[in-house]
Amino acid sequence: MSGKRFRWFLLLLLILSFLLILFYPTPLEWFLRLLFPGEEVHIYQRVPGIILVQQHLMLVLIATGLAFIIGFPLGVFVTRSWGRDFLPAVSDVIALAQTFPPVAVLALAVPILGFGFRPTILALFLYSILPIVRNTIAGLEGIPSGVNEAARGVGMNSWQRLYLVELPLASRVILAGLRIAVIINIGTATAGSVIGAGGLGVPIVSGLVWNNPALILGGAIQAALLALIFDQLLGLIDSTFLSRFEL
Repeated sequence: MSGKRFRWFLLLLLILSFLLILFYPTPLEWFLRLLFPGEEVHIYQRVPGIILVQQHLMLVLIATGLAFIIGFPLGVFVTRSWGRDFLPAVSDVIALAQTFPPVAVLALAVPILGFGFRPTILALFLYSILPIVRNTIAGLEGIPSGVNEAARGVGMNSWQRLYLVELPLASRVILAGLRIAVIINIGTATAGSVIGAGGLGVPIVSGLVWNNPALILGGAIQAALLALIFDQLLGLIDSTFLSRFEL
């Protein structure tokens, strides 16, 4: 089996495993009962799993989408001749934003934004914008100068070089930054359940409150499977559609 076929097989296996846990959690319950026989409850059932997954995906997609909408143009801006003076300042501010722990951001944002989605999206946004900006800069800065010189030699202006030459060649590095941001947010979004944002962190927090390790592990398994699914999916997009642009 070739490497790409194996990755497609692995992605399918992960998706089927996730759907099995979501719609037919009995095997997972048996597994958790075997590990933690002293617990009365092994599967979180107060909220349907599909609702928790929808909430989790909404948090991740909105926050990552906002980070990309702002971070990608910002990374392009500071690599242009007319924006390069702002590169050190942008790098420092973006790096500073990620030094705050997600729980600290949530604690600071709740008095202003209230409980629920908005402070969680703010925390995820701050955590995911750094890899997007950094990889956009790295991808564009890593293009050999001779490539740009050749594009300039055939008469392309700066915008044509950007859209027709630089961005296609940097697309794999930029997608890698987006991939990192998505994976970070899938894990970090579990903290949002502490302030009522829902998502796959709800079983984990409930397990912590009730001192029930079965609920904690069950929620962690679902979040881990979701992260692995998106990691494989974005990796396959990279190897299938963007490998042609590799230098």
